[in-house]
Amino acid sequence: MPVQFVYLIVAVIFETFGTACLKASNEFTKLWPSLGVIIGFAGAFYFLALTLRYMPIGVVYAIWSGLGIVFITLIGLFFFKQSLDAAAYIGIGFIILGVIVINMFSSSTH
Repeated sequence: MPVQFVYLIVAVIFETFGTACLKASNEFTKLWPSLGVIIGFAGAFYFLALTLRYMPIGVVYAIWSGLGIVFITLIGLFFFKQSLDAAAYIGIGFIILGVIVINMFSSSTH
């Protein structure tokens, strides 16, 4: 796997962790989740910056934010017991499709 995708996946994992901690921090009133927010977003932006050595910012941001949306939606469903309606699932499906199109057909990711 090319290094830029490793960096990008790690950035998405950190961002998803930070966002989940943001919800768990209860508006920064809980110490450990609040520290998780700082660690998560610091790691996310560090690895996002490393990814930008290899790929255009628009493509990186589209993939990063798209995958982050999907992952945090799954965390919301399973850990925070949040539910979505059909329109939300359809929209997230389009996001997934967009990430797939970029990765399969764009020469900007290589």
